[in-house]
Amino acid sequence: MQEPSVLSLKNRWTRYSVIILLVMALVSAAVGFIWVPFANNRAAALSLWEAICSAAGISSGTRASALGDDAAARPSNVIVSATMMRPANAESIGRGATLAMRCTMCHGIRGVSEANSPNLAGQIESAIYKQLRDYQSGHRISAIMQPMVAMLSDRDMRDLAAYYAYLPHEREPSASKRATPQLVSNGSPMRNIGACASCHGGYAQQSATPILDSEPDAYIRDQLHAFRNGSRRNDLNQQMRNVARQLTDAEIAELAAYYSSR
Repeated sequence: MQEPSVLSLKNRWTRYSVIILLVMALVSAAVGFIWVPFANNRAAALSLWEAICSAAGISSGTRASALGDDAAARPSNVIVSATMMRPANAESIGRGATLAMRCTMCHGIRGVSEANSPNLAGQIESAIYKQLRDYQSGHRISAIMQPMVAMLSDRDMRDLAAYYAYLPHEREPSASKRATPQLVSNGSPMRNIGACASCHGGYAQQSATPILDSEPDAYIRDQLHAFRNGSRRNDLNQQMRNVARQLTDAEIAELAAYYSSR
């Protein structure tokens, strides 16, 4: 009797191999999308569907409605898409330059800070706009920024974002070139941490995702610590909090030093 082809499902070894691969895939998916999110400190507050969406980095579409009118519990009321921000025109940039005069003490005359405040020159326009909106709505807390944006109109915030995005992204010359940390290039799959470069890499216009290159070391460290301890929570589906909660102090310091040197 002739043996079935090795590629045929009639071959029992082929069937066993397919079954084993399917089981491994299901177990991997269960670990990555269900067990790991629930293992996080705050995952107990998430439903199964929300935990899966959080791990995948997408909106569950249910959490906002469950919150009702309690806007303070939402990470942000801003929904930014790649097409939301219209291309800036000269008038918008000019108005933004005028408005930015009151921002120079912390963010520098040309959007480059000398006070460990974030550098805004050349930053992603939608990222600046979202943060301004979050400060104004109270979704991001700052004793300095909230009074500064309290009286800004939506157009004011768009114009400020357009102006700072228009400025050239300036870099301080680095004394030595740092090796790329593993977390930046590959992440840490066993901890369900994606590569930092997948969202913050290069200068692709990723919607509302900030450029980290040349940001002050102290600022990056402070923000990662804030995400880790939950004092900053304006990230959709806890994307940054899920990552930061698993970072050690040494890893935070390494990431801050790397990005600030670029």
